Amino acid sequence: MSILKKLLTKNVKKLLVLFFVLLVCLVSCLRRPIKTELSFGPETSAWAEKKLKSMSLKEKIGQMICCRYTGAFLNSRDEYLQNLKQLAFEEKVGGFILFQGNVYETAHLTNSLQYGVEIPLLIAADLERGLGNQIEGATLFPPLMSIGAAGSDELAYLMGMVTAVEARAIGIHMTYAPVVDVNVNPDNPIINVRSLGEDPERVGELAAAFIKGCQENGLIATAKHFPGHGDTDLDSHSVLPTITGDKQRLEEVELYPFKKAIEAGVRAVMTAHLRVPALDPAPDMPATLSKLIMTDLLREELGFKGLIVTDAMDMGGIVSLYPQIEAAVTAVNAGVDMILIPPEPRKVIQGLIEAVNQGIISEKRINSSVKRILQAKAALGLHRKAQVDIEVLDRIIGAPESIQTAEEAFSRSMTLVKNKGDILPLMEREQKIMIFSLSSDPGGYFAGQTFVDEVKVCCPNSSEFYADAFTGEEYLNEAYRASCEADIILVALFSRLRAWKGSVGLNEKHIQMIKTMSSHKTPVVVVSFGSPYFYVQFPDVEAYICAYRHADQAQIAAARAIFGESDVNGKLPVSIPGYFSIGHGLTLTKLSKE
Repeated sequence: MSILKKLLTKNVKKLLVLFFVLLVCLVSCLRRPIKTELSFGPETSAWAEKKLKSMSLKEKIGQMICCRYTGAFLNSRDEYLQNLKQLAFEEKVGGFILFQGNVYETAHLTNSLQYGVEIPLLIAADLERGLGNQIEGATLFPPLMSIGAAGSDELAYLMGMVTAVEARAIGIHMTYAPVVDVNVNPDNPIINVRSLGEDPERVGELAAAFIKGCQENGLIATAKHFPGHGDTDLDSHSVLPTITGDKQRLEEVELYPFKKAIEAGVRAVMTAHLRVPALDPAPDMPATLSKLIMTDLLREELGFKGLIVTDAMDMGGIVSLYPQIEAAVTAVNAGVDMILIPPEPRKVIQGLIEAVNQGIISEKRINSSVKRILQAKAALGLHRKAQVDIEVLDRIIGAPESIQTAEEAFSRSMTLVKNKGDILPLMEREQKIMIFSLSSDPGGYFAGQTFVDEVKVCCPNSSEFYADAFTGEEYLNEAYRASCEADIILVALFSRLRAWKGSVGLNEKHIQMIKTMSSHKTPVVVVSFGSPYFYVQFPDVEAYICAYRHADQAQIAAARAIFGESDVNGKLPVSIPGYFSIGHGLTLTKLSKE
């Protein structure tokens, strides 16, 4: 009997241990991010129609407004927070767009905005380079031109997937990406490396892969900027640029990737503040406000069924020509669904209400947009749960496998454009290297700190020189004289792509110094941590590498490539006029450690 008792006791203990293990596994599974595809169907349509019938005119118009916010820590009585809550709870805005923030602060603030609203908020962000583009600590990818240089549909998909998983975890439902503008103008001051390239077909294919990576993992992707912002030398943040191509050219270049994005099932398209006379000849008519472009072309001819979102309505391409209420009214009548960042949202909401009451906008036009917005929210599952679980963020955001994917993208995009005399890779670690970190941005003095540090690890017998836009000519000349004693000159170039900047060009003093150095006997190796087009300024340098972005990961990848610590296989996704064609790129094989 005692033996039977012992056996029973032993088995009970085993069962209890097994039960505990199963419980832990169940809790762990519940806390993992679940792959959630967007679900558009009868349920989402029914929920949207039911909600729409119960809404007042103000509530409907509020749904069409998207305001900006920042994910920083805020005291509960902070005036900024109170303003956000008034927009959400009193003005009934449909959503917010996030500009910068930290992981926990953003999730907490977004949860607090979602809590108690009658209709869940649609939270969006520009995540062109992953969640790390806006959130510190999240996974940061290179710009889309790097993906074009790597030429990998798989990488484009994985970038979309990682972006989606991290964004949904933090409470973001929509990314204003990918950029599908075909960058055919080397002087483009605002698209440039944000574009996948200049080949419309390849841009369309890579964009489709990114879109699928996003949307198969529950994040709405947005193709932008319709009908195409790639062939301009002006920035629509400041003025209204004009695209001069005829209809055939637009069909073959600008519109082609949008067609591919629509075929891939993209759920949103962002407008461009551009004048396109071939599509709408009206003077000073931005595409955003054009019924011929938004409805006749995008909706009817191209068959797009999803959300049409304006680019920010506080940009110079709009406000320099139109009062804000007139612009919003015209955009809605043109066919857009959501007004992004109106300068004064309360005034715009009231202006739209008055336009409906006066018969300038039909309520039917409003209803069609609001239904699309509500269907998108239901497809995201927000009608069931809009808040996120803050407890799981440290297991999802910046996960090692996500970081590894991003690092692979940085590495595979490195493009060796020129390598005269096979100067690269640098194999002699004892040679004397002079490193120039030249930033054309005010305040960018130490932009190349990471690159310098990495080079000095590989070659300790190196010295460095930093300069930005404010650095004087006398100091530059002194550095140049010092470089004459070096065996190799490494030049790291930085000029950030930035709204309202008006140019992505280099500092003229820096260009002149590189030209002077390249005319002497010391070999010059230039790495562009920005536009690939910089080469045309100094074509006599011995070697030229495109890294496409100033990010630390790009600087590390470039240093590794220079010293033969990684393979180099990237291909130019754009041509460098007069010098190199699209698809050009030399290869380097990783050096053996033996």
